[in-house]
Amino acid sequence: MGIEPSKVYAVWLREVKRYLNSKSRIVGSLGMPLLFLVALGGGLSAMMPESNYQGFILPGIIGMTLLFTSVFSGVSIIWDREFGFLKEMLAAPASRETIVIGRTLGGATTAIIQALLIMVLGIIFTGIAVPSFFNMIGIFAMMVILSCSLVAVGIAFASIIQEVETFQLIMNLLIMPLFFLSNALFPLDKMPDWMHLISQVNPISYAIDGLRILILGTGSFSLIYDFGISLFTLVVAIFAASYLFSKTSI
Repeated sequence: MGIEPSKVYAVWLREVKRYLNSKSRIVGSLGMPLLFLVALGGGLSAMMPESNYQGFILPGIIGMTLLFTSVFSGVSIIWDREFGFLKEMLAAPASRETIVIGRTLGGATTAIIQALLIMVLGIIFTGIAVPSFFNMIGIFAMMVILSCSLVAVGIAFASIIQEVETFQLIMNLLIMPLFFLSNALFPLDKMPDWMHLISQVNPISYAIDGLRILILGTGSFSLIYDFGISLFTLVVAIFAASYLFSKTSI
């Protein structure tokens, strides 16, 4: 049984409706990114008046929003397993690949909505120029690639973890190093050698670098290279999520 678009849509719609019906989740999820942007960015910008540090970290804060929201969307699989809904989904006439794609797109949609809100607010706070129409298309494409990759990672871990508490602990141990050991907050050429090396093998760095090029016009790598690494990461993550979800137990 292959991937069926109508059933992908049904799974996607459920994830999006769950998000839109939770207004407190929408508002609350903006708190930490805005705190980093306004407090951390504003404080360091005051220490470095010759540079717009808030503008520099805006792509990183957008990446942070996608990272946290996307990865933690995988916890819905554990909740569904706990309440019995996952058994119903697996018993339905739909392939597990269909369920993975639907959940990936659903989680990515909610993450992109939040990231776009942060980008709009960030442009207002930092005063940087609004990206051109074509750059906006590129920004959206990079958001889709990064968020789908991260949701797939969340699904992969949720497929083999049974408890919500364990999932949250492991995800925190994963996403905090991914975020802080990337180029989200610091330029690559200003990092210590050990941190520079880790950042170069961190796939998050390339997605954030691509966003930085499209938003600010400056980056450490080429845009084609950023998209290439990000697409490769997406393919690996989707295959891993599909394989592990196919082995998940009820």
